[in-house]
Amino acid sequence: MEWFKQGNTAVITGGAGGIGLETAKRFATRGMNLAIVDVKEELEEVERSLNKVTKGVSKVKAFNCDVSDYDEVLSLKEDVYKEFGEVHCLMNNAGIAVMGNPPWEGKDMLTNVLGVNFMGVVNGCHAFVPEMLKQKVVGAVINTGSKQGITRPPGNYAYNISKASVVAYTEALSHAFLNEKGCQLNAHLLIPAFVYTPMISAFLPDKPEFAATAEETVTFFMESLKNGDFYILCPDNETTREIDEKRIQWNADDIIKNRPAMSRWNPDYSDEFEKFMKK
Repeated sequence: MEWFKQGNTAVITGGAGGIGLETAKRFATRGMNLAIVDVKEELEEVERSLNKVTKGVSKVKAFNCDVSDYDEVLSLKEDVYKEFGEVHCLMNNAGIAVMGNPPWEGKDMLTNVLGVNFMGVVNGCHAFVPEMLKQKVVGAVINTGSKQGITRPPGNYAYNISKASVVAYTEALSHAFLNEKGCQLNAHLLIPAFVYTPMISAFLPDKPEFAATAEETVTFFMESLKNGDFYILCPDNETTREIDEKRIQWNADDIIKNRPAMSRWNPDYSDEFEKFMKK
């Protein structure tokens, strides 16, 4: 984490709340400059609060930007470079969720979710990564995925598709960095567990006991970054690493063993799945 130091600059989308804001606070305590990107009304208040954390050691600037709009993201890039000169960390974290709808319904909803959750990542990388490569300095691109993009449970197909796309895109990004001559950038895939953020509280007013907080998640995330992990698979207060590994293995085995899709939630396989989890 050579980039994680005073005077360097991080761009964080979805930075006005949840994991994005908590990450910004951790970066601020190290004296990093911060470009906080969001569409929330409280952006100015977030900027003021983070400036208090930095205590004048570094600069914080909030930018209103719809990450699903590539033209807006390109303008954001120009503004950020004018303000800070260089970018050392790009965190594509903005996300939305909409519940319900079977896969043959909600086309507009699917377009909106993909626009923010997936194309927001793509737009961020297309706008910033070429400039970050030209800098020839050590840096990082962090994309926020989800366990739902890996195990893809029923009930929220649009979110699953968007986050599965983030997984594939970030893997491709990491491999491309590895093969780019002179590249000093690393990619990381942040995979939160069930985290009680404003996105979740819109559906659940009260925090479930098993849900992790943004603070707990970012603490784990920061330690994983220090270790150089690509897949940052976060726990919550119910789901351990062991449980995650078994669920991911079962999901992969659906293809290998030619089981029905989503067999974990298929009544015909419920006993077999429970036995597998208890091994």
